[in-house]
Amino acid sequence: MDPIIQQLVDREAIRNCVARLARGEDRRSADLIRSCWWPDATFDYGVHNGDFDAYLAWVVPGADAIKDTQHVIGQTHIEFDGDTARAETHVISYHRVDMGPGANGGDRDTCIGGRYLDTFVKKDGDWRIADRIMLYDWEQDWGAAADWSKGVMGYPFTAGHFPGRAKGDFSEQWFAGAGK
Repeated sequence: MDPIIQQLVDREAIRNCVARLARGEDRRSADLIRSCWWPDATFDYGVHNGDFDAYLAWVVPGADAIKDTQHVIGQTHIEFDGDTARAETHVISYHRVDMGPGANGGDRDTCIGGRYLDTFVKKDGDWRIADRIMLYDWEQDWGAAADWSKGVMGYPFTAGHFPGRAKGDFSEQWFAGAGK
């Protein structure tokens, strides 16, 4: 394959891996997550680090207090060195956290902005993460979580699947062809 075309294909494979991983994390899907990391991979999120098994155990099933997440992936800057690549991806991650009972308890919404520094390795044509470091640029506590039973902006929902993962994940049914 022409080297320029190959690099375009490789860039897209890396971007797809990053997006697939975010989807896997938000759904706490071990299979999707496994498809993005090499088994001997390592990670360091500053608050937790280790090998891939430690990462997977941390994310799936996830902390009971973290009820919901959404990772929004931004641009990915990629630099190649043969079958290795370094990629910096901007991420904004939302978390609904159960703060427990009490005056400051209940569900709260928080958001973190940062960057993933990933080392990718290509084996048998497959790009996966060999190492990840998370950098944090900002964090914001948005306060008490929205009450989805009331709909959005004063408008009630017309069906139970609209509040996203708060009531299951309609997208799984939709991709399977069972949704509208």
